[in-house]
Amino acid sequence: MSQPLPQVALPPGLTLGYVDGQLALAGDEGQYGKPLSVDFVSGKAAHRRQFGGGRGQLVAKACGLSKGMTPSIVDATAGLGRDAFVLASLGAQVLMIERVAAIAALLQDGLNRAAMADETALIAGRMLLRHGDAAEQLASLVADAGVAPQVIHLDPMFPHREKSALVKKEMRVFRELAGDDDDAPRLLAAALDVATHRVVVKRPRKAPPIAGPAPQHTLEGKTSRYDLYVHRSLTR
Repeated sequence: MSQPLPQVALPPGLTLGYVDGQLALAGDEGQYGKPLSVDFVSGKAAHRRQFGGGRGQLVAKACGLSKGMTPSIVDATAGLGRDAFVLASLGAQVLMIERVAAIAALLQDGLNRAAMADETALIAGRMLLRHGDAAEQLASLVADAGVAPQVIHLDPMFPHREKSALVKKEMRVFRELAGDDDDAPRLLAAALDVATHRVVVKRPRKAPPIAGPAPQHTLEGKTSRYDLYVHRSLTR
């Protein structure tokens, strides 16, 4: 029996439908690439869960998953849930917030399937989703979910580059749906108000920090870095 489709507004050229049992966003493949869906059970998510490097991964270190510490985390720019899934697979309770209705629908579909698969059911049980604009509603979304936001993770969309060939096709779908994230400073300010311990911001490695207070620490990887804004230390 086919499931009912979520009712969400889409720009011309994009459609939401089921492809091989997964809810997917599809458009012209030349422009947008293959249909976009969320799969926490197989593919890249499974590989990263098994071989990704555990708590040695940059996102885990940035969010404070070390030395027996497993903080509660809010991923306020959830996207396709990849970072949230990694953090949940390492034991963290993660609230995902996604402002684009179509992407939130893909996330919910991915979560539903992960909850039914033996290898990911426990991880999916640590992941909660709310649809809303974190820059506007972060405190109320967190309160509604009943979570303690020790760490807030942000990965705002980097401003559009003129050389559109450099933008991955997957990202073109996001830009079509969400536009550029020009509210990143407001999002950071909201996160700093709500997080009890730290805010973690993912940036391209050579990009400037988000406008606002300066980060106290930085963790650098090969292509990206994490700016850390620390209120207090995470302790057991």
